[in-house]
Amino acid sequence: MSNIRHKIQGLTRDIGFPVRRLLPAAAARTVGPFVFFDHMGPVEFDAGTTEGDVRPHPHIGLATVTYLFSGAMMHRDSLGIVQRITPGAVNWMASGRGIVHSERIPDDIREQKVPVHGLQMWVALPAGQEDGAPLFRHYASEDMPVAEVGGAKLHVLAGSAFGVTSPVVTASPTLYVAASVEKGAELEIPAAVAERAVYVVKGEVALDGERLEPGTLAILEPGAAVTLKAGGDTVFMLLGGEPLDGPRFVWWNFVATSKDKIEAAKVAWNARDKSVFPDIPGETEWIPLPAH
Repeated sequence: MSNIRHKIQGLTRDIGFPVRRLLPAAAARTVGPFVFFDHMGPVEFDAGTTEGDVRPHPHIGLATVTYLFSGAMMHRDSLGIVQRITPGAVNWMASGRGIVHSERIPDDIREQKVPVHGLQMWVALPAGQEDGAPLFRHYASEDMPVAEVGGAKLHVLAGSAFGVTSPVVTASPTLYVAASVEKGAELEIPAAVAERAVYVVKGEVALDGERLEPGTLAILEPGAAVTLKAGGDTVFMLLGGEPLDGPRFVWWNFVATSKDKIEAAKVAWNARDKSVFPDIPGETEWIPLPAH
C-alpha cells in the first residue's frame, strides 16, 4: 500500500515569466498551513528591461515565504522595508489586515545573467491573526540550522526536524526543510507532523520505492513512516504542519476566513484606500484587480 496520498504535477502559469503552480490543486488545496506554492525558474532576465519584476500588489490574511536557490530579488513593502532576498535566506512577510509589496530583479543579476530560481509559498494566518498588524522578518542563510543525516544535508527553515530547530517565528505549527541528498542516500521522513509533503526540485527520488519525477509534489499519508532514497544527487523540499483552523477562501492575492473580507479587500485596493493598503515608499506603480 502506498504512503503517498496524492501526486501533484502542477500547472505552468505565466506571471511575466513561467512558474509551476503546485498549490492550490484539485487533489489538495492545502498542506498544513500552506495554501499556495509556486516553483519559479530557473530563468534569466535581460539587462535594461523590467522582465520578471512583480509590481506593487496587496495581500491580506497570509504570510509570504520566499526561498531562492540562485539569483536574487529586491523586496520593498509598505512598511518601508527594503531587503535583498538571496539564496538560502528565509523571508517571512505576514500581511495581517493589509500590506503592499513588490519584488524586482536587481540590475546586477540581469547584467550577469544569473538564473533566478526559487519557491514562493503562502501560509494562511490563523483566524485570530488575519486582522493583525503586518510585519516582515528576514533570516539570513547562515542563521538557518543545518542537520547532516547520512548523505543528506538538511536546512531546517521553519519548525523542528532532524534534531534542530529553526529560528523563524511562524504563526502556527509549520515545517519547512530544504534538503540536498547524495546519490544512494536514504532518509526517514519525520512522521510527527500532521500533514506533510515532499517536493522534488531536481534529481531522482523514490518514496518507499515509488519513484517521483522532478516537479512532483507528493502528499504523504498522515503518521506513515516513509523512507526517501535518492537515485542521484537530489534537491527536495519537505513542507507541512498542523491543519488550518478552518477553511480558507483564496482569490487573487487575498486569503481569508470569509468571502466578505475578500470583497472588502477588493474595494479597498480598487479605491487605493491607504488606510488599508499604504503606498510603498519610492514606488508609483500598482497592479490592478484582475478583470474576472
